[in-house]
Amino acid sequence: MAISDGAKVTIETCLNVKKGENVLILTDDSKEAIAQHLYRASVNTGAETLFAKIPDLKNDGQEPPDSVARLMKEMDVVVITTERTMSHTVARRRATRAGARIATMPGITVQMMDEGGMTADFKEIRRSIFRVARKLRRSRVIRIVTEVGSDLKMDIGGRAWVTDDSGICHKKGDFTNLPAGELFICPVEGTANGTLIVDGSFIETVQEPVKVSVKDGIADRITGAHDVVKELNKGGREARNIAKFGMGLNPKAKLVGKVLEDSKVLGTVNVGFGDNSVFGGSVKSPVHILGIIKRPTLTVDNVLIMKDGELKA
Repeated sequence: MAISDGAKVTIETCLNVKKGENVLILTDDSKEAIAQHLYRASVNTGAETLFAKIPDLKNDGQEPPDSVARLMKEMDVVVITTERTMSHTVARRRATRAGARIATMPGITVQMMDEGGMTADFKEIRRSIFRVARKLRRSRVIRIVTEVGSDLKMDIGGRAWVTDDSGICHKKGDFTNLPAGELFICPVEGTANGTLIVDGSFIETVQEPVKVSVKDGIADRITGAHDVVKELNKGGREARNIAKFGMGLNPKAKLVGKVLEDSKVLGTVNVGFGDNSVFGGSVKSPVHILGIIKRPTLTVDNVLIMKDGELKA
């Protein structure tokens, strides 16, 4: 599969772009080459397509220029391919409320487009996400256990599973992150306890497993991963909040050291640290970091959902 095929999947399958629609391809210097493929795929549908490039953002969540934010609100479809994420910006949320269908692709690489997560059958992923979500509805307690030493429990009672990350973005106001393929939830603050061994990636691919001791919803001790510790320390106690639990459900995604794809890998789970306000929680932090755990055994309310990375649900 070529990068142009991945671009076509993005435009035609994921976003269902139609002739005459107004489409904005928004990129930065580092992702311009990929964005050009997306631009051509959009033009080929007959859509009225604009291409806009901004300088590389300095931080995740940095707002685009005001002129770009206004333009986003006027579009039927917006595709954002930047190195830093704009997924949780005010500009993106306002454009979504205005009715734009939006896909963000922060950190997207050529490998993801032509042989990784973007080569998946997103209609099947959507069916899988909703099938598993139905089985987990009204669940209360998650437990993650791995052979390398993870044993972490967290309460999710009253919280809703997020099913938006299926890659299918066809309705007015829909939003997704591509490559897609994750089902996730925000644990109740202060309820996570136990030990987590991160052996997949933690900002980047880990060379040795990282041990995280969790007490009352806070990662109070991390052994190894000095870059992660340094990043968490910038945000104080809130940055160590156990913010998210996610399950990867994309069979084509691979562990490549990029959270965009790593969090979608089938047979893995992930735990987020820091901000959970965008998932329905109450903790606000400038930090949000994911740790990817390989081959987990996952139980929800004592029901086996995954065994050594194999989905049972």
